[in-house]
Amino acid sequence: MRLCRPLVAVLGGLALALTTTGSALAADSTFLWIGPKSKLYALDNPPARTCLNMAQEARGAHNATKKPLVVYTQKKCKGTATRLAPGKSAPSGARFASIVFDPR
Repeated sequence: MRLCRPLVAVLGGLALALTTTGSALAADSTFLWIGPKSKLYALDNPPARTCLNMAQEARGAHNATKKPLVVYTQKKCKGTATRLAPGKSAPSGARFASIVFDPR
């Protein structure tokens, strides 16, 4: 129950941020995720076709970029892959360890 409240707060904040700044996010090509202590993180204008390893806990990926991306359960873009189309989100509890933007 203790974990549920912060998670709900973060997801509520994410929803609010996406609805109030939707046009800004669409123009800037931003990737959002939830990190340690349920803190929201963002990466603006990520590089294309480069595997990026997450340095810390990462979950709840949201693709606000204009290109598809793939999140992986293991580092070095290995493990189970989940493809996210532009504007789509992974389940809030879905953890990932690496990501590639605009994969081929």
